[in-house]
Amino acid sequence: MANNRLTIDSLAQIEKVAEEFLRKNSGVTVFALFGEMGSGKTTFIKALCKVLGVEEEVTSPTFTLINQYSGRDKIVVCHSDLYRLERYSELIEIGLEEYLYNSHICFIEWPQLALELLPQGSVKATIEIAEDLSRIISWELL
Repeated sequence: MANNRLTIDSLAQIEKVAEEFLRKNSGVTVFALFGEMGSGKTTFIKALCKVLGVEEEVTSPTFTLINQYSGRDKIVVCHSDLYRLERYSELIEIGLEEYLYNSHICFIEWPQLALELLPQGSVKATIEIAEDLSRIISWELL
């Protein structure tokens, strides 16, 4: 899995790593991001959105559950945070499927509850905090 692993040594290089991550996952539209609280999921998603041309302020959708942004070339970017959801039925109620099965690019934080909903070919990415406080991003296709 060495090819599916990137390291963010500092915030100064996060956009470069985000660009490389998207390049290595070209054609993928759904990204499930795992990581402990404070590992940098939202920060990484902000960098991914910037690389995709989102000019609006990207904020955590902890309470709104899903935020939608416009990127370059008419790309629609959806950012969801499922941390507060407790039941699978809540995913249906918020309309998550509608975002997952179209041409939108979707980044999902705390996706555990939604794994069976994700389309084949989605990326499951994990952000880990290394001893030196760098972030290690590893991923696999579902």
